[in-house]
Order: sequence, then structure tokens, then C-alpha cells
Amino acid sequence: MSLTESTPESAAKAASFSAQSLAVLPVSARNAALTSIHDALSASKDTILKANARDMELATQASQSGQLSQSVLKRLDLSRPGKYDDMLSGILDVRKLEDPIGQVTLKTRLDEGLELERVSCPIGVLLIIFEARPEVIANIASLAIKSGNAAILKGGKESTHSFEAIATVIGSALQNTEVPIAAIQLVKTRDVIDQLLDLDRYIDLVIPRGGNELVRYVKDHTKIPVLGHADGLCSVYLHKDADKDIAVKVVIDSKTDYPAACNAAETLLVHQDVLKTVLPDVATALLQKGVSLRCDETSKAALKEVLRPENAVLLQDATEEDYNTEFLDLILAIKTVPATAFSSPSSTTNGNTSSDPTTTDEEDPSLNLAIAHINAHSSKHTDSIVTASSQAAEKFMSAVDAAGVYWNASTRFADGMRYGFGTEVGISTNKIHSRGPVGLEGLTIYKYKIRGRGQGASDYGVGEGRREFKHERLD
Repeated sequence: MSLTESTPESAAKAASFSAQSLAVLPVSARNAALTSIHDALSASKDTILKANARDMELATQASQSGQLSQSVLKRLDLSRPGKYDDMLSGILDVRKLEDPIGQVTLKTRLDEGLELERVSCPIGVLLIIFEARPEVIANIASLAIKSGNAAILKGGKESTHSFEAIATVIGSALQNTEVPIAAIQLVKTRDVIDQLLDLDRYIDLVIPRGGNELVRYVKDHTKIPVLGHADGLCSVYLHKDADKDIAVKVVIDSKTDYPAACNAAETLLVHQDVLKTVLPDVATALLQKGVSLRCDETSKAALKEVLRPENAVLLQDATEEDYNTEFLDLILAIKTVPATAFSSPSSTTNGNTSSDPTTTDEEDPSLNLAIAHINAHSSKHTDSIVTASSQAAEKFMSAVDAAGVYWNASTRFADGMRYGFGTEVGISTNKIHSRGPVGLEGLTIYKYKIRGRGQGASDYGVGEGRREFKHERLD
């Protein structure tokens, strides 16, 4: 990795040339580079954490003055328990993965002596623009090298000391490997994002890692394809037959494991039938964790009847905007899902609405309402249903339009390392190329190769002397 203050165009040109060399390096050479990076970062842990502490000191002051959000501050902290070790483990996980380059995904005999292959290959030059998260440098460097891509990294000012320390260590580590130094570059020059975004001649893919504002800015200011997500509006839905213990575990983990993460739950949808049975235990557990609950009128009324007074008084009123908000904090919006599409007083007994027992999950209007709410308000990141019904779960997972859809599992599983991808460059909510946690496979594209014996396209077709294609699929 080189720390460069050269012009954006010079950096992009150097990356493009390096990508061509990196693409043909054997996997043994690429893996050796990952080993060198891992060992160097491990040996330099104290130095890097000291640099990160300087960033944290400045960021804390900015946060106290309202110039920096708490969520960014949390993401910046490399000293958080396990975070540095996870960064190192991610490098080794990538190293042990199968080589993503040269994988044949299609093989067809067009004719005797004329065969077609579809083969995986690197994308080329990646531009990664990110805020906070110093570990991104190690993640991106590992994934880029293993997948044969060059990468240009542009970090935010809040992480300057951390980025430079990590970049220096990685650069030194690469000097004794076959990977070109310019294959991984950290751009130090300020105010160059617009210039980089204009270099579609050299840069093949942009990956923004940061908040909504950054991602939307990038998408609006470049012709280069963009891989990423603007928001992490994740929801958990407690269906009418949700198991209480599973609901508590899934919701608590989804919201409180790491509230500043893009895969943390922001909305809790609750079927009307479980407002007084399952939700109270979930709400109590959330309040004990310090979560502020913003409830719609129905859920708030139900909880006030059954919660202890000291807990009931903590409930807040939700606004419609709360269901469109990525809080990135210990705040959760709760919304009731009616038992039927058109609930009426005649369908209630002792204040509890009950759904028709003859209605199947396939026909259940409440499930359709939950799905409709998520599709209307979510950011297509990750959503989960808690239910005992496999039929309801499968319909939910098929109908919800998101990169990740789960059954009885926390939204926090949306992560490259947890998926077994080694690590990730980010979560994509795109509907082309790659979706969900993007690891090695998401950083490759493919090319078609034909091996022939001098044939021409004019040799084939209808008419005398012309041949017919065989189009035989081969293993």
C-alpha cells in the first residue's frame, strides 16, 4: 500500500496498471501477501492503537460539541473488545478461501473444436470512500488482493491517524511480496472525492462505506457503478404465533448487540394477538438494556396495561417518520400489525383482537400487512420474522424485498464474516451484480472465452455448406 499525495488521475492510472499485473498473479503469491499483512498488523498493534487513540480523542471532542455523531464515534474505536483481533482474523479467513479467479461457471461445446467458457475474473480498480472504521483498510486490502483487484482508498478526516498508521504498516509488508505497491493506495490529499468520481476511464467500481449522506452523494456524482447501501432500516416482525423466548432473544440481539451497525433493527412490528403476551417480555428486556421505545397508539396502550408502572412511564409516542429513520442508537420504533386487514370492534373479545382461526398463513392478511409495511419503509437491507409457522416464514422470506431475510434469527447475522466470506467490503442492497454482504465473489465479474480452430461466424447458419451449432452443455 502506498500513501499517496499525487493527483487523483495519477493514482488511478497507477492502480490500473497494477490491476493488470495483480490479475495474473498466482493465488500462492496473493495468499503470501495476506500472510505478510496479517503478521505486520499483528506486530504493530500497539502503534496502531496509539494512533487510533489520538483520533478518538479528537473525535470525542467533536462529538461533545455536536460536530460528530455517537454512531461514528463508536465505529472509529479500534480498541473496542475483540475489534482488532476480528480484523486480523478476517485477513486469515480470506486467505484460506478458495481462489475466486479462474472459476469456470459455464462450459458449452458450440461445435466440434469450438468451446465456450464463462470464467470469473477481477473487476479491475476499486474506489472505496469511507468514514470512520479504520479496519476497513485491512478488510479492503485483503479482499482486493485475493480477488486480484487494485484498490484506491479515501478515508474521512476523523480517522486520519489510524488510516495512516495502518497504511504504513501494510505498505511495508507488501514491499517483500509480488503484489505491486500501487495496487493498494490510500489517498491523503483532501477534497479529491469529486475528481476521483470523475475517473470512470480508470476506476471500475465505487464502494462507499459510511452514512446515508455519503452514499447518496457518491451515487449522484459519478458515472462509475456504485456498490453499497444508503440506509440500514432493518425490521423484526413478531407474528401471531411468535415464541416468547425466541422473540426476546432475537429482538434484543438485533437491537442491542451493536446499535450503531447498519444491520441493527430499527423497527419492531408486532401482531395484534401478541401485544399482551409476547411484547411485554420483549419490551421489558429492551428497557432493561436502556432502549427507548417509540410506540404507536395501540402497542403503547397494550403495554401500559401490563407493564410495571416504572417501565410503562418510559414509553414514548412514535411518529410516522420514526418508521423511516435509521436511529443507529438505543431507540426502537414499535408498530402494531392488525389481526385482519380491516379490524373492527365486533371482532374483539375482552380488548384483544383475534384473527380468524380458519385463516391460513398463505391467506393471512396480517402477514401481508407486515410484508407491505417493510417493503414500503425498509432500505432493502435485512429483515426478520419470528414465527412458529414455516409457511408464514417462507412467504415472508419470499415476499420481503431485502438483501437478507431471516426466520427466527437476529438481523445482526448480516455480515460477511458470519456468512463465511472471510470479511466484506460492505453490504449491498443493489439488485444487480452483488447483493448482501460483499466478499470475494462480489469483487469478481466474468469473461467469456472461446477456443477454436479458425472458425468464423459466417460458417454457421441456414444454407448450403453451413454448419449448425451443437450448444452442448459440458461439465
